[in-house]
Amino acid sequence: MDSLAGKVCVVTGAGRGIGRAIAERLAAADARVVAADLDADSAAATAAAVGNGALGIRTDVGSRDSVDSLVGAVLDRFGRIDVLVNNAGWDKAGPFVESDPDDWDRIVRVNLYGVLHTSRAVLPVLAEQGTGSVVNIASDAGRVGSSGEAVYSAAKGGIIAFTKTTARELAHRGVRVNCVCPGPTDTPLLASFAGEKLRNALVRAIPLGRVGVPADVANAVAFLASDEAGFITGQTLSVSGGLTMA
Repeated sequence: MDSLAGKVCVVTGAGRGIGRAIAERLAAADARVVAADLDADSAAATAAAVGNGALGIRTDVGSRDSVDSLVGAVLDRFGRIDVLVNNAGWDKAGPFVESDPDDWDRIVRVNLYGVLHTSRAVLPVLAEQGTGSVVNIASDAGRVGSSGEAVYSAAKGGIIAFTKTTARELAHRGVRVNCVCPGPTDTPLLASFAGEKLRNALVRAIPLGRVGVPADVANAVAFLASDEAGFITGQTLSVSGGLTMA
């Protein structure tokens, strides 16, 4: 996607899994990647791996001050932001009636407030430029629910609704906002609660016959971030191998 060449792309949660795959895919399109992650070493490792002048910055998306520091550093370095990918997330699976309210706070702070914080900091920059693209990573859990992930599903559903609203509010300023919902994807998060039996059941349930890999999500993100998707905004795309069809 040649239109991504030279664009400054901020990716949160870029230290591993889907976030790292997104950073790699954008860098492969010759974008200038800013890899933000709570783990400073992981952020730096991603930046070093993708090259092309990438920058790794420790960022806690649950903290407005940390996010403001990220955005300030990016603007100081590059002078602009063209793409924001809100990927950072966290979950702890288990039945809701047995869940710990302290975990609710962290799930909502990282998954939902993280998107609010970065969007509040970056959207005015894009609006002032008169151009830009935001891709929020939600989850099919936010579309259809997911047993053992009640609060996570609620937060991801909030991201879907937030995407539609900000897309409406920013369209006249030349800013597009879209959402990607991964289905079951081969990441450490899936491995943490899906044993072999559940994984095999998922494979049987997915029409395309496998769980996703991070690159599947990264390819969808790269398209929505690019000018090739210039007439697409406010949309929610499931990358689930057909497990969900909406």
